[in-house]
Amino acid sequence: MQLITYIISQTKLPELSVKNTVELLNEDATIPFISRYRKERTGNLDEVQIGDIVKFKEQFEALEKRKTVILKAIEEQEALTPELKQNIEAAQDLTALEDLYLPFKKSRKTKAETARQNGLEPLAKIIMSQNASDLASIAFKYIKGDIASADEALEGARHIIAEWINERTDIRNNIRHQLERFAMISTKVVKSKAESEEAQKFRDYFDWEESLSRIPSHRLLAILRAETEGFIKSKITIDDEKALAKIEDRVIRSNNESTEQIQIAIQDAYKRLLLPSLSNEALQNAKTQADEAAISVFAKNLKQLLLGSPLGEKRILAIDPGFRSGCKVVCLDAQGGLLYNETIYPHPPKNDTLGAMKKISSLSEAYEIEAIAIGNGTASRETEAFIRKIRFKNDIQVFVVSEAGASIYSASKIARDEFPNYDVTVRGAVSIGRRLQDPLAELVKIDAKSIGVGQYQHDVDQTKLKKELDVVVESCVNAVGVNLNTASASLLSYVSGIGPKLAENIVNYRDEHGAFSSRKNLQKVPRLGAKAFEQGAGFLRVKSAKNPLDDSAVHPESYAIVESMAKDLGKKVSDLIGNKTELQRLDLKKYCTDTVGLPTLQDIIKELEKPGLDIREQAKVFTFNQNIKTINDLEEGQLLPGIVNNVTNFGAFVDIGIKESGLIHISNLSDSFVSDVNAHVALHQQVIVKVLDVDIPRKRIQLKLHK
Repeated sequence: MQLITYIISQTKLPELSVKNTVELLNEDATIPFISRYRKERTGNLDEVQIGDIVKFKEQFEALEKRKTVILKAIEEQEALTPELKQNIEAAQDLTALEDLYLPFKKSRKTKAETARQNGLEPLAKIIMSQNASDLASIAFKYIKGDIASADEALEGARHIIAEWINERTDIRNNIRHQLERFAMISTKVVKSKAESEEAQKFRDYFDWEESLSRIPSHRLLAILRAETEGFIKSKITIDDEKALAKIEDRVIRSNNESTEQIQIAIQDAYKRLLLPSLSNEALQNAKTQADEAAISVFAKNLKQLLLGSPLGEKRILAIDPGFRSGCKVVCLDAQGGLLYNETIYPHPPKNDTLGAMKKISSLSEAYEIEAIAIGNGTASRETEAFIRKIRFKNDIQVFVVSEAGASIYSASKIARDEFPNYDVTVRGAVSIGRRLQDPLAELVKIDAKSIGVGQYQHDVDQTKLKKELDVVVESCVNAVGVNLNTASASLLSYVSGIGPKLAENIVNYRDEHGAFSSRKNLQKVPRLGAKAFEQGAGFLRVKSAKNPLDDSAVHPESYAIVESMAKDLGKKVSDLIGNKTELQRLDLKKYCTDTVGLPTLQDIIKELEKPGLDIREQAKVFTFNQNIKTINDLEEGQLLPGIVNNVTNFGAFVDIGIKESGLIHISNLSDSFVSDVNAHVALHQQVIVKVLDVDIPRKRIQLKLHK
């Protein structure tokens, strides 16, 4: 099977779209660039569809690479027949491929290999012919060397037969089918650890049984974590009698002396070889599916977090709250530059509330503060209440900002390089303030895995997780666009075609030569060639540029089209910006060429109507119920404001202003059936919830979404 055929079989996308997309990928084009600026070639595929093409392209290439390795290995054993070669080349997945390779794998010394070395393979063939009589006499002839009796000879022959049975593709696939449909996963607690405090969070799985095909991803990952930590043991089971009967139906063709020997070999093959191997394979397949589900949840949450509402270029006073160590305060300019830092102590044990109030008031006036950002960690509620008591001369908005990952950033090389003379507490407070200004620009500095917005992210395949999250970050950065003259190297590195090294070169060039006056000047950056410029220029913005198109999503390759439009209307390009009336006069078909069609032209018009429009909503002030300070203040039936701070497949967690987040189980998101949590709530969404149950000893809060 060829690459294009394989991708079409997996995606059901049109052949021309797949073919052209693969060509673009082979030319090192990125997903954001292809989906935005090559719509004519792809047939208007979106990022998800292009991402699927990338995934199946990589799968096909990995499969072909493995085929090459296997063919070479079998050829070196001088065992490659034309039929086997054809079967290997025709294999469409790794499982089928590995089954074909199984008889030729060089593994540790097996019972079957020992039996072969003792000359027992002819005896095994005689038994498998199923027409021999007086097997005892036949087996007697094989007594030599390490074989001391006829029984030992028959046992060795059975080991060889068991291996043959294990290597039969039809038998393996039948057991796989039974595992896929009927396998159960069961757990038992490790009694010596049952009473430990660490084990209690897994007590629901101390004695559990469930269908492996139906178990939700979060439950399987919880069970596997509990087993890894030594609190439980799990087991995969199917109906053994049914499975053995299926094998016998495929192997046994007669009823004589050989039958009993083959039946014993079948039981040995099943219990010692087939079931352990294939049940582990089934568990790994279930784990892979659970990983994919968990990674998908994390990716959706991360996207919502990165596209969180920015306040914009405002002067911010940011507070990283604390009790004993005080509240770290920083003042930032509209671009996030650090102007001042100080520590105040409004809470116990110092209780310098009056002094702290005076300090915040004077700083707000001195630095013309427009908004205050308070981290949502320890002492957050107390600090928010303290701030709201201050009477400011100007209207200053107060926001509570998620601290997720701030400590990771504050100790990172990026933070140390930017603030070498400040400690982690100052860096953390700066990060909190910048998150309010622009969540995306700040959060890209942190390893996405460190932002706690998923389920069991530390238990899934870390390579797949990183790859998926990098795609999400790249997608978000390019969807929003990046200010070329203010963006950090971290943010620039996610721009299509740029990467970490070129991002560093851009920042260094900017530091040395001053702000970029146009996109064209990008080409002066060392090592930034034509390909990188093509891929990245459309996603980079130059504010107040001479050419207004430099502050838009219109790609430089299309500037001539816009100039032609302006000329036809008797206007300057600048006259078209935001001029919907004039733009609607244009007959777009007039500007179509062999490479530019209506999809691209419609995008250009849309961008000219609202150039540089931020796809994100603006940040809104939110206030928790000030009477709820701890879990002890909660009562069943209360209606409370909250903010969704995590979304999983089984429900959503909501911050209601106390240390413990409450859970809206999926069944409590609506009065009707809910299949997708994301269809009802989103990360950082402001909601009203009803308290259903409060378990103070276990610190669990059950909530219901109030419509």
